[in-house]
Amino acid sequence: MKLNFLFILLILLYCTKKQTEDKNKPITITKTSTTKKNGSIDTLNPNTEILETFTDSSKIGDKGKCKIELIKHRVFDNTYVIVKFYTKGPKYWYIQNTYLYECDALMGLAPNISDFNNDKLNDITFISATAARGSNEVRRLFIYDDYEKKLISIVNSQDYPNMLYNKELDCLDAFMIHGGSSTVFARIKGDSLKEFASVHNDNYRTVHEIDKFGIERLLRKDTIINPENIYIRYINYKPLKEYKE
Repeated sequence: MKLNFLFILLILLYCTKKQTEDKNKPITITKTSTTKKNGSIDTLNPNTEILETFTDSSKIGDKGKCKIELIKHRVFDNTYVIVKFYTKGPKYWYIQNTYLYECDALMGLAPNISDFNNDKLNDITFISATAARGSNEVRRLFIYDDYEKKLISIVNSQDYPNMLYNKELDCLDAFMIHGGSSTVFARIKGDSLKEFASVHNDNYRTVHEIDKFGIERLLRKDTIINPENIYIRYINYKPLKEYKE
């Protein structure tokens, strides 16, 4: 355990050192997104294996003016993801954020660059954990803040599997598979997602609305007769409306 802690500390020190180096590094403009599954060994530390890298400087944030790097690596039996975000100056890339997270996802990162808050600027998610049920895809969400010129990590995004931007309600919705299913509607508030409505399906279909104080109000409750109707995702809760295939 002590050895693992020391290696994590070394990784953090490496990231800090790289922040200084990157400010003196010439710009390399990449007009495409690239993902590499490396499986390479760090020559400075044979106990660290780089599993996957992803770089984009054409789609993220303010297109062409921002760059993101994801580095997934293994230290002994633990896997981590480093997130590095840059903005472009006249001559150099300037690093704005560095995040380090433990990651237990068995699959690849599968980054998704898209606009998740309807500000016409692209954000990013990547697979960050393995869910208890395989149908639940768990991701970390990072929102680009154009005023601060940095990425904001949405701290509770992993609580909302199968996350999509919902154009109809201008929010995010998540679809959770359990003994039944739940569609949850949430909006971004600061660095968190705040739930404001939900539809839960099991033996009953129950629709709740949540006020700004977090108090739930039951809008409707119906008996579900056909079991095939349990696993339905909704795009709206008032009125109740299903996603189209």
